[in-house]
Amino acid sequence: MTEKIEIHHPDKAVDTGAYSAGVQVGEWLFVSGQGPLDLATGEVIHGTIEEETLHTLSHIQKIVEAAGGSIDNIVKCTVHLENINDFDRYNVAYASFFRGIKPARTTVQSVLSDGIKIEIDAIAIIPKKS
Repeated sequence: MTEKIEIHHPDKAVDTGAYSAGVQVGEWLFVSGQGPLDLATGEVIHGTIEEETLHTLSHIQKIVEAAGGSIDNIVKCTVHLENINDFDRYNVAYASFFRGIKPARTTVQSVLSDGIKIEIDAIAIIPKKS
């Protein structure tokens, strides 16, 4: 089996659960579900769906960058919305984050904890450096 490498969020200073922010296996990076948290305190940063979407995506970006990639390397996202009626507003914010070809995506309504409006996980391909 190819070695698993744990990828840390560079700003995370608190324990937020029994999971790795990212796990890289070969060129594949699997990013755990991220939400609108202040990773210095572990506190939720409540805001509009647009604000929470962009904050959550910024966490994913930092994890992908910690593995040596960029947002352009993200190929798939799974998005959980607390309220599916927020879809149109979330979709505009989400679309503004990505350049070029956007990742494949699944979006569903889910019960989320701590009053957050969104949680996103991602898969990226991080090319090996030559």
